[in-house]
Amino acid sequence: MQHKRDSSGCVNLRGMRPEFQPGICFEWHYTVPERATVPQLYHDTPFCLDMPDVLATGYMVGMMELACVHGMMPYMDWPNEQSLGTMVSFQHIAPTPPGMSLHVKGEVIEVDGRRVRFKVEAWDDVERICEGIHERYVIDPARFNAKLAAKIAKAAP
Repeated sequence: MQHKRDSSGCVNLRGMRPEFQPGICFEWHYTVPERATVPQLYHDTPFCLDMPDVLATGYMVGMMELACVHGMMPYMDWPNEQSLGTMVSFQHIAPTPPGMSLHVKGEVIEVDGRRVRFKVEAWDDVERICEGIHERYVIDPARFNAKLAAKIAKAAP
């Protein structure tokens, strides 16, 4: 899919399929690896080594984001059109040991230009472990990477 440029030269990223609208639901499954636990994820932080061997909240947030990306992909021109997370508001309400499966369910609740908002929930093999809202923006990866390269160059000594 070729992206159209507007008068300012910006890429029009409303290339998402028109059927990508609020009400679209998706599901995603993931098995919690040992590396996703608090002691493993933060192995270089001594006090974390004594923490419970359960799914780290930070890792769980990443899984919720990936479930939303997975839910968007059928409606996007991947890899020419991608998305970045810009907001998370999740409650981590129950612990999950490694080896259990996560079952993530999501729903698109708003599409406003390049901004997409989701309601997301997750269960492990026993109970609901997370609920919340996530927001993503659709990007042109070439344009994004050019801006990132400029920032890196600016920060270089």
